[in-house]
Amino acid sequence: MQNELFSQLQPRPDDPILGLNEVFQKDERPEKVNLTVGAGAYLTDAGVMPLLSTVEEATKRVLARREPHAYIPMSGLPAYNEGVRRLLFGSERAPLLSETAATVQTIGGTGALYLAALFAKNVLGVKLVVVSDPTWGNHIAIFKLAGLEVATYPYYNRTKGGLRFDGMRSALSSLPANTMVLIHACCHNPTGVDLPKEAWSEVVKIVKERNLVPLLDIAYQGLGDGLEEDGYAPRLFADEGVATLVTASSSKNFALYGQRAGALHVLTRSNEEKRTVESILKSLVRSTYSNPPKFAGSVVAEVLADPELEARWRLEVDEMRERMVLMRRLFAEAGERHGVDLSFVVGQKGMFTFTGFTKEMMQELRDKYAVYGVANGRICVAGLNHGNVEYAAEAFAKVLAGR
Repeated sequence: MQNELFSQLQPRPDDPILGLNEVFQKDERPEKVNLTVGAGAYLTDAGVMPLLSTVEEATKRVLARREPHAYIPMSGLPAYNEGVRRLLFGSERAPLLSETAATVQTIGGTGALYLAALFAKNVLGVKLVVVSDPTWGNHIAIFKLAGLEVATYPYYNRTKGGLRFDGMRSALSSLPANTMVLIHACCHNPTGVDLPKEAWSEVVKIVKERNLVPLLDIAYQGLGDGLEEDGYAPRLFADEGVATLVTASSSKNFALYGQRAGALHVLTRSNEEKRTVESILKSLVRSTYSNPPKFAGSVVAEVLADPELEARWRLEVDEMRERMVLMRRLFAEAGERHGVDLSFVVGQKGMFTFTGFTKEMMQELRDKYAVYGVANGRICVAGLNHGNVEYAAEAFAKVLAGR
C-alpha cells in the first residue's frame, strides 16, 4: 500500500566522525579531549574555531554593500574563480590559465568532488576511480553515489608508518587507460603523509604513459608547508601540460566551514577546450544545484582582490600552520616524558596524524581517558593545545603500556 512506502527502509549509521562529536558533547568528564574535531576543523589554542580578522573585515565590506541575495552564475562569481585559481596555481601562471583552465565555484570541496565525479563518469566515460589506502572516507561515498567503481592503491605503510611509494607506483603503472586516480595534493587525510617532490614527478610520468585521468584534491592549502609550497603538485601538472582535474576548498584556510566555498579546476590544452569544458560543467551544475552560494564566494573574493588584506590573511594562515607544527612537537616531547615514542607525528603534515592505534585502542582511549579520536587511528592535531597536550600524550602512553 502507498502508506507503507517507507516501512521497509533501514536506518543508516551516523557518520563515524560527526557521530563521535555528538558523543563527545554529551561526555561530562572535565578532562575530555576532542581529537576528532568534526570534519577537520581548525581550533585555536583556546580550543575554539577562529574567526579570521581578515575574513571578518571582508564580511563587513560585503554586507556594507547591501546587495540583494540574487542568484549568481552557474559557474560562480568570476572574482572568486579568478582569485582561487591564482592562489592555487600561482600568479605567474594566471594569464595562461585564465585562457586554458575551466574553473567553477562549488558548494565546498565536497561539492567540487561530486561535480568532478559526475563529469568523469558522464562526460569522460570513466568507470573506475582509484583512491589511496587509506583516504578520506567520504571520497569513496561520493564516487559511489556518482556511479563510479572504486578501488584502492597502496599508500600508507601501516606496519612501519610512512609512505609506500613503491607499491603506489606499481599499482598506478598497471591501471587501464581512462582510470581516474585521486591523489591528495598536500596534507593527506587521514595519515598526514605527503608525496615528496621526486615522487610527484614519477606520478606525472605514469599518468602520461598510461593515459590516466588525474584528480588532485587539495582541501588544506597553506596548512602543510605553506600556501605556495602546498600548491606544488597542481602547479607541476599545469607546467607539464597534463589534462587534470583539481578540487579545492576554501573552508579550512579561510575558516569558512559552514559557508561552503570550493572550486573545481579543469586544466585543458586550449581556450576552445576550456570553453567546451566550462559549458559542460555549467550544465551539470544546473541539473544538480543550479548555482553556488553567493556569500562565501564574495567574502573570499574580497580578501583575494585586496593585496593588503590578502597579505594579512596569509599571515593568519601561517599562524594556524605554525601552531599545529608546535603541537606536534609538544605532543612528541610529552610522549617521551611518559616513556613512549610519539615522534612519528612530527614528520606528518597538516591537520591529521595517523597514530597506528587499532580500533580497540582508540576505544580504550575514549572509555578510560576521555580522549576522542577516530576508530581508524586518526587524530586531529588542531584539537591539541597547551592545556591538554600533556594529558593526551599521557593517555596514549597508558594505552600503549597495556599492550
